[in-house]
Amino acid sequence: MTDDLLALSDDPRRELAEFLRTRRTRLLPQDVGLEPGPRRRVAGLRREELALLAGVSADYYQRMEQGRDVRPSEQVLDALARALNFSAEESRHLHSLAAAARTPARGPRHRPPEEVPPTTLRLLHTMTTPTLVVGRFLDVLAWNPLAGVLLREFTRLPPAERNLLMLLLHPEADQACPDRAATVAELTGMLRTQTAADPGHPRGVELVGQLAVRSDEFPTLWARHDVEEPTRGRMRINHPMVGELNLDWDAYPIPGPPGPVLITYTAEPGSPDDERLRLLATLLDAPGPASAVTLRP
Repeated sequence: MTDDLLALSDDPRRELAEFLRTRRTRLLPQDVGLEPGPRRRVAGLRREELALLAGVSADYYQRMEQGRDVRPSEQVLDALARALNFSAEESRHLHSLAAAARTPARGPRHRPPEEVPPTTLRLLHTMTTPTLVVGRFLDVLAWNPLAGVLLREFTRLPPAERNLLMLLLHPEADQACPDRAATVAELTGMLRTQTAADPGHPRGVELVGQLAVRSDEFPTLWARHDVEEPTRGRMRINHPMVGELNLDWDAYPIPGPPGPVLITYTAEPGSPDDERLRLLATLLDAPGPASAVTLRP
């Protein structure tokens, strides 16, 4: 595992430093109204240029990027976000990282396992479209019968391996998911966001370590420090029994503490995808673990 991956469980200040560095080196001088000038030896903006744009001293910013013990104010963070042309998601991520970096290190704390309320399990069985309950680190905690038919062999995996990112990083995933690479990048950004919200969470640390060992693709994506907080999207899969399915998905937070979300997949009524989804529903009586289940620790 690389040093960057170890930073997840080692020192939040390094996570903040790496995020700032990757974003600074991506931003071109002309993107912020500066002249590139001749013989630039660094990628993107220089530290001094970014510090000037944000209105902070070059020494102060350098210490931030070196992972030293600095405690930037909300105003400084907002100024850096503006200077780096951050999206709303990136700005929230920056503030989360800074909050973790200035919080004194504490001993291990108890984090109860994610659970799906019985009322949500009952709701799953009433849904007429494929629906999942997905935990904060992309673990699939429960599904309804139609989603079980859609996921097929995935439902037979041990609970600890029922993870969306782990599924799509499998070597054979390209056959079932033509847009796999883009989806993996999006899911990696979602995982980044969640680990920043709760650094040191055992499941987050464990999952990042597993993915780094199992996949050559994941460490490169993880080192980009991209963040995502999507609430809807589109999924294209090739199902062996009904062919290609193009489905829209929406995520709905489950009432209660932040954590699992309900993700439901739908198709445009009357479309070929809707017809294939209806055909898939006729397979519910086929043998296999199609009923809703809950992840157990």
